[in-house]
Amino acid sequence: MGRPLHIRDPVAPGEPLRLSPCPARAMVWIVVAVPDLSALRSRFPALARTQGGRPVVYADAPGGSQVPDTVIEAVAGHYRSGISNMDGVFAASEELEAAVGAARRAGADLAGVEPGQVVFGSNSTSLLFHLSRSFARTIGPGDEVVVTRLDHDANVRPWLLSARDAGATVRWVDVRPDDATLDLDSFDAALGRHPRLVAFTLASNAVGTVTPAADLVARAKAAGALVVVDGVHVAQHRSIDLTAIGADIVTISPYKVFGPHMGMVAASPGVLEGWDPYRVRPAERYPSPERWETGTQNHEAMAGFVAAVDYLAELGALHDQRADGSRRAAVVAAYEAIGAHERELARRFLHGIQRIPGVSLFGITDPERLDERTPTFAVRVGDRHPRETAKALAEGGIFVWDGHYYAIELLERLGLLESGGAVRIGFCHYHSADEVDRVLEALEGLA
Repeated sequence: MGRPLHIRDPVAPGEPLRLSPCPARAMVWIVVAVPDLSALRSRFPALARTQGGRPVVYADAPGGSQVPDTVIEAVAGHYRSGISNMDGVFAASEELEAAVGAARRAGADLAGVEPGQVVFGSNSTSLLFHLSRSFARTIGPGDEVVVTRLDHDANVRPWLLSARDAGATVRWVDVRPDDATLDLDSFDAALGRHPRLVAFTLASNAVGTVTPAADLVARAKAAGALVVVDGVHVAQHRSIDLTAIGADIVTISPYKVFGPHMGMVAASPGVLEGWDPYRVRPAERYPSPERWETGTQNHEAMAGFVAAVDYLAELGALHDQRADGSRRAAVVAAYEAIGAHERELARRFLHGIQRIPGVSLFGITDPERLDERTPTFAVRVGDRHPRETAKALAEGGIFVWDGHYYAIELLERLGLLESGGAVRIGFCHYHSADEVDRVLEALEGLA
């Protein structure tokens, strides 16, 4: 029979097996199958949209994911059951309070925290500005804050303004332009004067770079800093465990995690209890986390958010029978399956785009470094303006984004900002290998 073979990398159903020799003593055959999560497409009604007789490709997942049917029904169901508000003495209000509690538990299971650490708002950007305004009251001249050039501006500008208002100093962490990763020497240098706060992203929304979060948090904590991490992009692709990472604040946008438009922050008790939020006088009596939530919340979105987390848990239970029965364990298992599927999509895209002359890819391009990136890609086609490329793709039913996507510092560092930024192509777990191939074919046609 010859020497036995083993599969070097996981494969998706229908894909050819990649075989290589095993050591002579390894007399076993190992087959690792990657779950084809694109089969879940029927759960997402928006994916049935067609253009010119063909399904469209929503390759703009980093800007916001589509939602499964159960999320749509949960939002509609909230309206059907009747609108109310908190703190009433009647049944509808009591039911709403229970629903908000359910949303906090869902947020806790998504972020790896306790329900009392979950704060909701209109969006993550607004929540960060809200927090930064209170943070500014705890610092002054001589203090420092650290931000990075890899981040979305929502995790940059709030801290810049808080430093400005308090007379504090800002230190910048640079990126390596060759692969759009954080420059760790620059990071360490920025910590040299013991900053009060360090803010960085868990993954770039522009180029997909995943940062070594636990290591960065450990370095920042050793310097005495409070740490804020932006989890908005990574939450679509990987599980978040704020407690394990060791950071103090993480932001998540449910509309990028298969849920409705809203924002969420999970924060340590020290932040929620130690900082003084700007709020109306009646809310001064509220405990945390309620005292951080200004005005009436989007309760229908909360109902949809619970359904989105439940969807992830269903996916996890389906693909990993080892889950211990808790929703948190099932959510983590879901991300394991999501990661396996998405790595194959990313591998396929990276191999394919390298064969297209005239197309430039920014960020990590090595298929052997998939653990360091998400399936989000920033490209340029020849000397075409990114907006023109996006228009041409849209005519073929492929929806992508162009510009800077609020990653202003990164696009400037890569030398792309002034000339229109880049075209962002992003996949998630409901995309198929065929859709990746269709995008590659369209890019090749443009090139």
